[in-house]
Amino acid sequence: MSTTHLPTADPARTARLRDALLAAAFTADGLLDLLGASAYAALARSETVPALRATRGDSPLETLVRLFLLQRPVAHARAAAALPVADCLADGWLVRDGADGEFVRASVDVRPYGGPEGQDWWIVSDLGCAVGGAGGIAGGSAGPGGVDRSELVLGVGGASTTLAGITVRTPVASALDLGTGSGIQALHAAQHATKVTATDLNPRALHITRLTLALSGAPEADLRQGSLFEPVAGETYDLIVSNPPFVISPGARLTYRDGGMSGDDLCRTLVRQSADRLNDGGYCQLLANWQHVEGEDWRERLSSWVPRGCDAWIVQREVQDIAQYAELWLRDGGDHRAAPQEYAARYDAWLEEFEARKVKGIGFGWITLRKSGSDRPSVTVEEWPHPVEQPLGATVRAHFERQDFLRTHDDAALLAARFRLADQVVQEQVGMPGAEDPEHVVLRQNRGMRRATKVDTVGAGFAGVCDGSLPAGRILDAIAQLVGEDPVLLRDRTPEAIRMLVEQGFLLPVTG
Repeated sequence: MSTTHLPTADPARTARLRDALLAAAFTADGLLDLLGASAYAALARSETVPALRATRGDSPLETLVRLFLLQRPVAHARAAAALPVADCLADGWLVRDGADGEFVRASVDVRPYGGPEGQDWWIVSDLGCAVGGAGGIAGGSAGPGGVDRSELVLGVGGASTTLAGITVRTPVASALDLGTGSGIQALHAAQHATKVTATDLNPRALHITRLTLALSGAPEADLRQGSLFEPVAGETYDLIVSNPPFVISPGARLTYRDGGMSGDDLCRTLVRQSADRLNDGGYCQLLANWQHVEGEDWRERLSSWVPRGCDAWIVQREVQDIAQYAELWLRDGGDHRAAPQEYAARYDAWLEEFEARKVKGIGFGWITLRKSGSDRPSVTVEEWPHPVEQPLGATVRAHFERQDFLRTHDDAALLAARFRLADQVVQEQVGMPGAEDPEHVVLRQNRGMRRATKVDTVGAGFAGVCDGSLPAGRILDAIAQLVGEDPVLLRDRTPEAIRMLVEQGFLLPVTG
C-alpha cells in the first residue's frame, strides 16, 4: 500500500494554510452561506452542478470550494489570492496543472466540518471520496489520482457522524480509534482524551489522519498500522471507538469497506476481543452490520457476542433485505458503472454468498459495551428505527448509569428511592372521542431516544408526581388512598413498571 501523492504537514506551513482557510470563511457555516441550502445539500450527495454554478465568482471562498471540494483546476494567480500557494505546492496540498503550470489543482479533498462546540475543522480524504461515499469513484482498478481503489480513504459520511454523536464524551486518559480512516473519530477524541491512539490496516489512512489532525489544529495521535487489536496488543483504554469495515460482502475488494472475514465475523470478533482492551468502566462503541439468519433470533445472536464482565446496549436502526443490501454497496463501490455483465456477475456473487449462509436480511446499528466487571451484566438488545436526537453520548452514559442503579436495588430499595421525571416528557391520552376515560396513556420523550411507552393510570399518575422529594413507596400509598386500592397490593405490583420507566429513561433516580 502506498502513501504517494499525499501532502505532508509541515507545522508552520500547515498553520498558515489553516489561517488562510479561516480568513476565507472556508468553514461549514461559510459554505452554507455561500452555496445556499439547496446546493449545500446537493454537494453532500456528491452532486456538484449547483455548487459549480454558485462559485462562478473569484472570491477566495469560491476559489477554495472549486479547488478542494469540486476538484477543478484553478489559475495560479487566482489560487494565490486565497492561499499561500508556495507553501501548498511545497507540502503537496496543491500540484501544478497544465502544460505551462499556470493552473493548480488539489491533491486531496479538504472538507470543512463543524466540531461539537463550534470548532472549525477540516477532514482530508482521497479525491472523489468525501461526503456521499465512494459513488464518485470510477470503475476499474484505479481510483482518482491513480490510487489503487482498494487503498482509497473516504471522508465523513452518515456513519461517521452517527458514531461521533453516540460516543460518550467523558474526559478520559486514553482513547483508541480502531480503523481510523480519515481520522474523524480521532479528531473528536482528541478533545476529551489525554492520549489518542489511531490504527488502520491501510497506511494511506494513517497518513490522511495525520493531515486531518494537523490541519484542524488538534494534537498528534499515536498512529499504528495493523488489523483490529493487533497494533495495540497488551494495552488498555478508557474509550474505544470504531467505524470498522463492516460490510458483509463476497471477498475483500475495498479496504475501507470489506473486512476480509466471512459474514459478520469481523464485527463479532471486534466485540468479543474488546473486553481485554478496556480499562474498568471503559466504553467500546462501534457501528456494525449483522446477519439475520434463517432459524435464529437476531437478538440472541448478538447477545452471544457480548464478552463476560461487560454490560451492553445494542440498537438495531434498520434492516435491509439481501437484494437492497447488495445494490447499495455495489453502487457505493462504483460497480454500477461497470459493464452490465460484470455488474450482474458481482450482484449474483453477493446473492449466492447470502443464500449459502441462509441470510435473509442485514441489520445495521450501534453497539456499546461498558466493562462493568459485574457477574450480573445488563445486556439490552432492541430495535429502534425511529428518529433520535443527536448527540446521544450523554444519553448512552445515562443508560448504563441507570442499569447500575437497577442492578443494586431490589423492590424494597426501589420503593425507598426517590425519582424525578425526565425533562421534556409529555403525556398523551388515547381513546375514542368523547369517552370518559382513555383506552390507554402514552408517555413520550422529546429528547434523546425519543421513546414512547404505554402506562396505566397509576403509572401515569406516579410519573407525574415524581419530583425527587418523596420516596416511591410514599407516592404509591397516596395514590392507593386516592383511587381506593389496597396500598400493600399496589406496592407489590408497581415495582416492575417503575423499573421499566427507569430503564427507558422516563424516570431518573435522585441521589443525595
